[in-house]
Amino acid sequence: MKKAGIDAYYIPSSDFHASEYTNEYFKVREFFSGFTGSAADLLVTEKEVLLWTDGRYFIQAEQELKGSGIRLMKSGEEGVPGLKEYLKKNLKKGDVLGFDGRTVTASFGKELKKAVPSRRIKYKKDLTKGIFERPDFPSSGTEILRVDITGEGAEDKINKLRSTLKRLSADGIFLSKLDEIAYIFNIRAADVAYTPVAMAYAYITSDRAYVFLANPGSDTGYEGALIKPYDDVFDFIKSGSISGRVLLDEDSVSYSIYRLIKKKADTVDLSSPVELMKAVKNDTEIANIRDIYHKDSLALTRFIKEITTGDRDLTECSAADLLEGFRKQIPEYREPSFATISAYGENAAIVHYEPSPEHDRKIEDKGVYLVDSGGQYTGGTTDVTRTVVMGDLTREEKEAYTLTACGMLKVLYAKFIKGTPGESLDVLAREGMWQKGYDFRHGTGHGVGYMLSVHEGPQAIRRPGSRKPAALMPGMLISDEPGIYREGSFGVRIENILLVTEDKVTSDGKFLGFISLTQVPLDDRGMDRSIMTADDIERYERYQREVIDSLKDDLTSDELGWLKEYSGINKKDSGE
Repeated sequence: MKKAGIDAYYIPSSDFHASEYTNEYFKVREFFSGFTGSAADLLVTEKEVLLWTDGRYFIQAEQELKGSGIRLMKSGEEGVPGLKEYLKKNLKKGDVLGFDGRTVTASFGKELKKAVPSRRIKYKKDLTKGIFERPDFPSSGTEILRVDITGEGAEDKINKLRSTLKRLSADGIFLSKLDEIAYIFNIRAADVAYTPVAMAYAYITSDRAYVFLANPGSDTGYEGALIKPYDDVFDFIKSGSISGRVLLDEDSVSYSIYRLIKKKADTVDLSSPVELMKAVKNDTEIANIRDIYHKDSLALTRFIKEITTGDRDLTECSAADLLEGFRKQIPEYREPSFATISAYGENAAIVHYEPSPEHDRKIEDKGVYLVDSGGQYTGGTTDVTRTVVMGDLTREEKEAYTLTACGMLKVLYAKFIKGTPGESLDVLAREGMWQKGYDFRHGTGHGVGYMLSVHEGPQAIRRPGSRKPAALMPGMLISDEPGIYREGSFGVRIENILLVTEDKVTSDGKFLGFISLTQVPLDDRGMDRSIMTADDIERYERYQREVIDSLKDDLTSDELGWLKEYSGINKKDSGE
């Protein structure tokens, strides 16, 4: 920093494409801080080192930063300045902020420059080079998906983008998000753990489509696209091949790429139209997804039966392995969609806890066990959380389980008018908790990809004002996952994945609702009916019956008998 004339150096968690999950090649922030969570910002100054992270990771960060000398900044907490606010207050007029412009988005890079009193930044040099020894750059090779999997050819998708270009009088669009490029060109790869994408850039004009890949793989049928080496993108831009009026999303394109394109073209900042195209699933995708979620729900239900009725000793790690074993029996299974959160007791209060052999907790016959997991399949991406009662519960544990389940079900059975953003539904999940003085520090729902990232936008269910609101639309997938956490004691979270569907049309407009793709029972032993309203009970029993009806034809008589008992629904209620 001293040699480069830099007074503060910023290290984000991202790769060159604003990805949530990153390859080991990009784990720079983790290397320097020791914090292993997926989201954080590190700032190194001459006097101190600070790390910002959100409420999902407060407990984990406190544990992992202990003794490091790094100051934890709890984002969103009262009295805690954000990164930009800190820079404004603590950098002097002549100070310079440095960062690797390839790892910072254009929009945030511009905000950082405004936050520095001197307006002086240096972004062309990676100061961590030579300190952090990177592994090889990811280049796994790509696979082209069949149309019976995608429901739409790459050329058709590209032509839809071209219609957007024509409507906006644009000459081209530059894409940087890995899942968007994978979607448009119907390609998948293994360059990022849990997310089957390839490191790539793309540029599409009215008559050409370029995709820049580190390893195109053995497939040669890139429909409607010209393949170029990944590293050629900078020379491609410098050569003037990108010109005219160019659309790009400053929330995903890197600051370095943005500055280069800005020298050659008239850029137009636009939320990527591919994001919405990708979020609204077509009929083929929906049919495949529903089939995969049915199989995935069966696997998790059988896992729950095994851990609640079997006599084996289980730990957090062995339980996670057991669950993946059930998923591996599904022919379409490929890999997990994220690192399984298998947490017992106080570990379940850590929202993104990941067990390890060094810290493997035995699952006892009391309290609750939380498992948040998912799979990547040929035909879908799954994500589901269940909290399982392992024995006697405290009053607070049972109250937390009941309020969480009721909040999840209240969202699931909600009806809302077309145009409603997800943030308008957030209060449904939290209202019952608020009445009892509970809340949770993460969003209620996120979009889910199709053989892509387990987290996608633009749809979300979260507190108003936390991001740009996006209307829920038929064909979107969204999670529904409230929770209650008590540090040092327990954690409860219940998550279903919902499909947005049309409900009815009246004189007042078109109304939408949800179908639950997840068909996994809730644990009746965790439900306290004395704190449930009549509507709560009706929704609870309705859901449990739906699960039984969905799974019964694929279960043995022994499994079905267990399911009815576990669900708290007798034979008459289940329709037999």
